[in-house]
Amino acid sequence: MYIAHTREKDDTVQLLIDHLRGTAERAKNHAAPWGGAEFTELCGLVHDIGKYLQAFQARIRGGTNHVDHSTAGGQLLYNEYSKSTLGILLAYCVMGHHGGIPNGGDSMSQSSGDEPTLFSRLNRPIADYSAYRNELTLPRIEQFSPKWADGYDAAFFVRMAFSSLVDADWLDSEKFCDTENAPRGGYTTINELYERLMPYVDIFLSAAGNVNDLNQIRNQLLKECITAAEFPSGLFSLTAPTGSGKTFASLAFALRHAVRHGKRRVIYIIPYNTIVDQCVTEFERLLGAESILRHVGDVDYDDKDGVSINKRNSVENWDYPIIVTSSVQFFESLHANKPAKCRKLHNIAQSVLIFDEAQTIPIPFLLPCVRAIKTLVMQYDCSAVLATATQSALDKHFMELPPGKPLSITEISKNPPAMYNALRRTRIVVAVEPIDDEGLTSKLLESERVLCIVNKRRHAQTLFKQLYEMAPEGAFHLSTTMTSVHRKKTINKIRQRLKDRLICRVVSTSMVEAGVDLDFDRVYRERAGLDSVVQAAGRCNREGKLDLCESIVEVFVSSDDKPLGMLKPNIDVFRHISRRYDDISDLGAIRGYFEQLFYNIGDKSLDAKEILPLLNDGAKIRSFPFSDVANAFKLIDDEAQQTIYILNEAPDLETRLYSGERNRELYREIRPYAVSLFKSDVEELDALGAIMRPDISDPNIQILFEEYYNEHIGVVLSPEGGQGLIT
Repeated sequence: MYIAHTREKDDTVQLLIDHLRGTAERAKNHAAPWGGAEFTELCGLVHDIGKYLQAFQARIRGGTNHVDHSTAGGQLLYNEYSKSTLGILLAYCVMGHHGGIPNGGDSMSQSSGDEPTLFSRLNRPIADYSAYRNELTLPRIEQFSPKWADGYDAAFFVRMAFSSLVDADWLDSEKFCDTENAPRGGYTTINELYERLMPYVDIFLSAAGNVNDLNQIRNQLLKECITAAEFPSGLFSLTAPTGSGKTFASLAFALRHAVRHGKRRVIYIIPYNTIVDQCVTEFERLLGAESILRHVGDVDYDDKDGVSINKRNSVENWDYPIIVTSSVQFFESLHANKPAKCRKLHNIAQSVLIFDEAQTIPIPFLLPCVRAIKTLVMQYDCSAVLATATQSALDKHFMELPPGKPLSITEISKNPPAMYNALRRTRIVVAVEPIDDEGLTSKLLESERVLCIVNKRRHAQTLFKQLYEMAPEGAFHLSTTMTSVHRKKTINKIRQRLKDRLICRVVSTSMVEAGVDLDFDRVYRERAGLDSVVQAAGRCNREGKLDLCESIVEVFVSSDDKPLGMLKPNIDVFRHISRRYDDISDLGAIRGYFEQLFYNIGDKSLDAKEILPLLNDGAKIRSFPFSDVANAFKLIDDEAQQTIYILNEAPDLETRLYSGERNRELYREIRPYAVSLFKSDVEELDALGAIMRPDISDPNIQILFEEYYNEHIGVVLSPEGGQGLIT
């Protein structure tokens, strides 16, 4: 009797043949929507074939020796398919189903069998596992002729097949081992969600003749989205300014398009957690909380009710009808190699993808992100929408990359320039002379409801200190030096004061541009990229209650202007565009800005980690660097930042840390009290004795002493930046 798993609580066993067949059936179903069923079924049948080793059967019956059981299946498939490309791709999936898809490594003739690479493991000696033949007959794949454009597409296929396999493996194991867990599934269907949304759509559209000019424009955009939903699957753009009702209109498009074209789910990909939260709140109001899955880094479904347990399970594999996630989660998963990260990928196929604020795709990863979107549209039956108020010039890359496989973008809005002119609420003025902080503070004091956005966190703290000393009433600071809990509380206070027309002066970093729905009378923005300036303008006269001449967005240059290295190319192009165009918020100016920016920095800078060459060159020798690509593709550079925790408001969590508790639940609970800082900032704080480490063996647990966290500005980065505010 060959055993796959033993259930600890009652010693019940799962037969190996049952696990192999169950996994194969699930894997086949997972891959059916995109044509990989035959491939993944075979992977499922052999993924644990190494468990027929006598050594493994001894271990599962109480032995303690570690046994490599994933190499055997990879070797079998490689040999069965005569060392062809098919055999290689099958081997990647099976060998990676526990530790992650490996690098290909050197050719077999140069590999010893001791390295963790694919070719090395193909040379690794494996004991006899032929007993599988007594229970299992493997089917043959007679034809395998995929239409891939390049190595990127081939590697993408491997990840999708790998995703289908590992999700099937985990689900089959979960069904056997975790009998008390709430069952999965039972979600509201896409068709039902569409029917729930339609009454809201009808309310807007039926009132079109009895509404003000603003709502007539919003209704027109909604109509255009409903009409465009009938178009065939493909790549779309939705170019619409702040206040045009873009979020609701895009949801109407997504659900109607999904119903019309048989899409399985809708996925919103959003760059900032603040926008994720706002989007989820709105969607839950419209469609019900039980229908929306939120998946970002600080996801928290800790309640014991069935819906929360279902969501906690679904975060693993995205089997929900509507998912709202972050750009980091989405794009990093598409280039990952670990099972936990890749498990969800197969459920992206046949989805409607809405990329909100599409212009924020990080420039160093722009080309691989474009390739990922294009591959999902052209090979995995997705439709994608690039939605933004500042549409980036991406059409060139979708048409040209890879050569010979053009993909055009269909604009949903019929007349974006007219809509922008009709919804214009501000005048952007570019100051010529530099200004120091004293002069800038004086300008802020001239307005009662004013926002000032600067490029650096230290500058924000210094400027806020001056403002607070001169006029503390209604003075606020916003930046990522504050915990997410602290920021949310502060934003709520600001929002209420603005609503009540009280004094409210805010100094912030660019984080406030990330969809935070605040409405100021006047905005000052330190010189940056044009997209940032236009986003900042979206915080001014947001509701259109002021005359155009009153709502000014002033772009200023700080007298000690030393721009961050990453911003210098953007600022250089902004200077160029601001001289060419009288109105820099014009759509032509925005497009010209992105075209010039991409030209100036060159294609190599649009793929700074050389993701595309790594995969395309690797394909030539069938040696894909999956692990290297996963390590390189980090939209947020983990190496450049460190996390510290501010637990003075959660003493119980601090006590648990000091007691030595270490588990997933505790890490999840302390995450809202985390702040990510540059290593240099952490080193300065460390030199001041501001950081304590309760566990020498775990240097990642760094707790900031209470006196170095200020109620106004968060983590105090320097004495000049706010130490004096500490009481």
